[in-house]
Amino acid sequence: MNMRTKIIGLFLALALFSCSDDEEEPAYDKDFKQEMRNFVINISNYAKQIDPDFIIIPQNGQELVTTNGEEDGSPCLAYLNAIDGVGREDLFYGYDDDNIATPLEERNYLMSFLAVCENNYVEVLTTDYCWTHSKMDDSYSQNNINGFISYAAPERELNVIPDYPLNPYNENSSDILSLSDAKNFLYLLNPENYSTKQQFISAIQQTNYDLLIMDCFFDDILFTSDEITQLKIKQNGGQRLVISYMSIGEAEDYRYYWQNAWIVGNPAWIENENPDWEGNYKVCYWDPEWQAIIYGNNNSYLKKILDAGYNGVYLDIIDAFEYFE
Repeated sequence: MNMRTKIIGLFLALALFSCSDDEEEPAYDKDFKQEMRNFVINISNYAKQIDPDFIIIPQNGQELVTTNGEEDGSPCLAYLNAIDGVGREDLFYGYDDDNIATPLEERNYLMSFLAVCENNYVEVLTTDYCWTHSKMDDSYSQNNINGFISYAAPERELNVIPDYPLNPYNENSSDILSLSDAKNFLYLLNPENYSTKQQFISAIQQTNYDLLIMDCFFDDILFTSDEITQLKIKQNGGQRLVISYMSIGEAEDYRYYWQNAWIVGNPAWIENENPDWEGNYKVCYWDPEWQAIIYGNNNSYLKKILDAGYNGVYLDIIDAFEYFE
C-alpha cells in the first residue's frame, strides 16, 4: 500500500466506519491515528510504572510521530516522549518486493518521519528484506550512515539467524544497557527451525548481536525469566537486550487469549481477517475489551512479558489506522 494515498473529496465526507459486517452497526467518528497514539502511550505508562527502564518500540506507522500525520507536521511530543525507539521495515530493501531496492520517493518519505524521531532522541531500528550479499552490505552501510540500527533479513518469515555476514555488523563485546548502546540487532520472530526451547536458546547464545527481538512464546509455552536471563548474554560475554514482540493492531487466533467461539464481529471489535497473514484479524484497537487483553492488569499480554524479565516490547501493526482510514 502506498502510504501517501489519501482519502480526499467525497470520501472525507463519507468517513463512516463499522467494526462488523452489519451495516446497521453505529459508525465510528474517531481520529484513528490519535486512538493508536493513545494506545501506545497508555501501554508505555503502564509498563514504565512497573519498570522505568522498560523499552517501548512501535514498528511502522511512522505518521504518528507528527501531529497531523504529514511529513511537514510538527513533532507529536506526547507520543515521542512515550517511546524509546521506532522500528521501520523496508526502508532500503523490500518495500515493493523482497531483495528489491525501495523506490527513492518512498524512501525519502519514510526518512522524513525517521528524522523527526532521531531529532527527538528516539532510536530508529530498520529491517530490510534482502538476501543478495551486496544488497545486504548496502543496507547495513546506508543505515549506518544515517545513524540507524539495522538488520538485513534474508527471510520475510524472520525464521533464521543469517549466515551472512559471518559476524554481526558493528560487532562488539560491550555491555548493552540501553537502546542507544546497541549497534546491531537480530529479529528472530519465528522459531520453527528449532525443535526445542533449548535449541533456540543455544543458537542465540552463540551469537554476538546486541539486541534480540523475539516472540515470548515457543510452541504456546512462555519463555521463563531464567531462560530470558540466559539469552541476555552474548557469546563474547557482553550483555545484550532482549525485546519481546507483541501485536496490538491485530488479534491472532494462535495466541493464548483467543477463544474458540470468536469469529468476525463477535466480539464486536474483531474485524476482517488479514488476507496476507492467515489467522490474523484486524481489531478495533481502541476498544476497552481488546486493550485489557494487551495491558493494564495481571493477566494481560504485556504483564506476562514484564514478569519474564524482557528489556522491552516491540509493538506491531501500529499502522492499523490505515485499515480504518
